[in-house]
Amino acid sequence: MGVEVELQILDSKTKDLSPVSPKIFERLGGEHKNIKPELIQSMIEINTGICKTVKEVRRDLEEQIVRLETIGKEMGVEFASSGSHPFARYSDRIPYPAERYKYLIDRNRWMARRLMIFGLHVHVGMLDAHHAMAMNNAMMHYLPHLLALSASSPFWQGKETGLASSRVTIFEALPTGGHPCTFQTWEEFVFFYDSMIASKSISSIKDIWWDIRPHPEYGTVEIRVCDGLQTLRETVALVAFVQCLYAWLNERHRNGERFSPPAYWILRENKWKASRYGLEAEVILDARGNTNLLRHEIESLLERLLPYAASLGSEEELTDVKRMIHHGLGYERQLRVFEKEGTFLAVTEAILHDFKRREPLFWD
Repeated sequence: MGVEVELQILDSKTKDLSPVSPKIFERLGGEHKNIKPELIQSMIEINTGICKTVKEVRRDLEEQIVRLETIGKEMGVEFASSGSHPFARYSDRIPYPAERYKYLIDRNRWMARRLMIFGLHVHVGMLDAHHAMAMNNAMMHYLPHLLALSASSPFWQGKETGLASSRVTIFEALPTGGHPCTFQTWEEFVFFYDSMIASKSISSIKDIWWDIRPHPEYGTVEIRVCDGLQTLRETVALVAFVQCLYAWLNERHRNGERFSPPAYWILRENKWKASRYGLEAEVILDARGNTNLLRHEIESLLERLLPYAASLGSEEELTDVKRMIHHGLGYERQLRVFEKEGTFLAVTEAILHDFKRREPLFWD
């Protein structure tokens, strides 16, 4: 596995986003393989090396967080993780001075400038290209589960959106963002990819920002649908959930099961339901329109995955997913703070507090 987390950089006094990532890289001494710039200067990405266990994921991410927090304290900034900042304005954001980001803004204009959003990306290594397509198609059925568990962007530019995750709606405006195109075989994907390159619609796999995508350069399937989670412990729990899901799906694949992606209308509708209602979404189970509460689907799935967690050494982390459901997910906690305090500043301070603690305040 490899994990990428997009962090917010906040001014310690105002709690607004702060455009200081270039200065952070000066303090780091230039390029750093596990800390990278992002599209805007008030965002920074941390990532792991290649990890076999979720405990390695936690160790790698913790190391980068501590490094950033040490620098941030000297500079008067703090770091936070959630799908969106509650009150920051995208019109105030400053792009990072890199040729790739200049190209993205020039090509996508206003849609790229709105990308003041923060996510979690999880790469899982594949055996070969055909295995990658099988696992990609299998995992598509569980994107609503991952979105709901990670949802942490109910606020956008000082507005309550009525959504558990507003972040995913921002990506969907991009021509190569949001809902993935679906393919039955690897050859179909290669034909599509070559055609996109030939038509100059993309320049590399990095220009495809789907909720899930094969990543040939790394030999992985990358899940991109998740909001940034507010604490390190929740991030690691969700990564454990992803790894156990893949272990279960891979065993079914080895036993001869063949996976097709969901019908496109189901893929779109279930994502909408998860982004709107979170755990309370009534997700569609089949082409006849049968539904079930997403909360119940996840709880049932967790029980099924326990044997895989045992074999992977991640029982504690998978159990944390149950704690997340019981104690309240990011979007639920943010809404509770807003209902109680009535200000977006209070919500932002709660997000910051969560990140510093590494785990939610009221966990057992």
